[in-house]
Amino acid sequence: MVAYLGGNTISLESIIFAQKTNFALWVLDCMPFIFAFWGQYVSSIMAFQAGAIIVDQTADLRAQTTVLEEKASHEATHDSLTDLPNRILFHDRLQQAISAAQRHQHKLAVMIIDLDNFKEINDTLGHFNGDILLKQVGTRLHGTIRDLDSVARLGGDEFAILLPKIAGGTDATMVAKKLSQALTPSFQISGLNLDVHASIGIAIFPGDGNDRDTLMQRAEVAMYAAKKETSEYLFYSRKLDQYSPKRLTLMAELRQAIEQQELLVYYQPKVEIKTGKVIEVEALVRWLHPEHGLLLPDEFIPMAERTGLIKPLTSLIVDHSLKQISSWNREGYEIGVAINISAGVLLDPQFPDSLIGLLAGYRVNPASIVLEITETTIMADQERAMETLLRLKDVGLRISLDDFGTGYSSLAYLKHLPVYELKIDKSFVMKMDHNKDDAVIVKIIIQLGHHLGLKITAEGVESDTIYQQLEQLHCDIAQGFLISKPLPAEDLIAHLKNSRWIMT
Repeated sequence: MVAYLGGNTISLESIIFAQKTNFALWVLDCMPFIFAFWGQYVSSIMAFQAGAIIVDQTADLRAQTTVLEEKASHEATHDSLTDLPNRILFHDRLQQAISAAQRHQHKLAVMIIDLDNFKEINDTLGHFNGDILLKQVGTRLHGTIRDLDSVARLGGDEFAILLPKIAGGTDATMVAKKLSQALTPSFQISGLNLDVHASIGIAIFPGDGNDRDTLMQRAEVAMYAAKKETSEYLFYSRKLDQYSPKRLTLMAELRQAIEQQELLVYYQPKVEIKTGKVIEVEALVRWLHPEHGLLLPDEFIPMAERTGLIKPLTSLIVDHSLKQISSWNREGYEIGVAINISAGVLLDPQFPDSLIGLLAGYRVNPASIVLEITETTIMADQERAMETLLRLKDVGLRISLDDFGTGYSSLAYLKHLPVYELKIDKSFVMKMDHNKDDAVIVKIIIQLGHHLGLKITAEGVESDTIYQQLEQLHCDIAQGFLISKPLPAEDLIAHLKNSRWIMT
């Protein structure tokens, strides 16, 4: 077009001339090269910037990865609630401490600490407040030990202390006392002042074991022994092997025994002292273990309470008792049954409805059932316990205060409790025939109960002498081996028919 406009014709000469004389054509011809160079320049700039961005992001990702790895490592070795070392880290530190102790020929100590009655606190105040308590306990324990020592939370309400270098048992004793003192002041939870006590088991290297697992095991044995003997702390010794963790396998076996209803319910009669008439029996559970033989409640009830098995265990006892009452009623025997109720069961909001449903299902008169509770059971949560007791009383059930005289606050709230009976603890009754102080205590309790309009039952009646003393003191009901030891239902009836006691 430019060649034609310049010479009115299109020829090679006009095209060459136009190309030589027109600057615009030069620019147009150069545009592809210009754009190519521009594109290369821009792309190189963008590539550099992208590279810088990638380098920065890679650095950020590496930093975040490092943080996440450190966090994961911390969480893997520390308790999420208290931020104390967990079982894994504690075992590692203990192993290292054992290696060092072997090289340098010195001693170390392992302590296992378990809170007493923590489950009742957890059930009463809820898991949130239970967690707050565990945090406070962890803080106090950590503040008590030296920098070179370690404290860990092993799980639940169980803690562990490692003293990697000690001169001997005296050092461990001193630390154990400090730990107990640290837990002595009340804990403030939800506006309440809670007294928390702990049981401490101690094992010393190398005397009590040369490896990690043995030391941990034997410290735990000592802890369970301290708990059973209500001691603040105990050192491991071979005589404590009766509390060996091997017996902890009983927990799994107990759960299975409850689920398969393999436990036995025995019954011990209570007689009216004036007439000798059998008025009711107390249901007492027994476990016929295939390896250990017949186990009494003291050997597995505490375990059931700690593990939550007390609820299904109580349900089993209630179910057996109601069936037995129905059977006795059909045979013409009007016998009531007393059932022991723990704090965990009493404070269970489903317990009253469950019991009421069973009573209706078996067509048992509620007045035939006595629920035996202790002062400790009520003190776990007085308000909730009172609500439950009042509701059960309104249904027609009778409430008995068991082991009366062994607590410290009975008189403060006794007049407000909806109880119909006081059971004098056998520790006072069994020796009252030759211990004047016990006889006076029994007399005072009987008089106090009668002034409050309550029936009085004396446990531990094992001789006619004590029976006659109780009759002179106008005690209402007697229970003990003089009348009968706990027996299966069929054996009990046969025994009573051939005794001096009156069956109706």
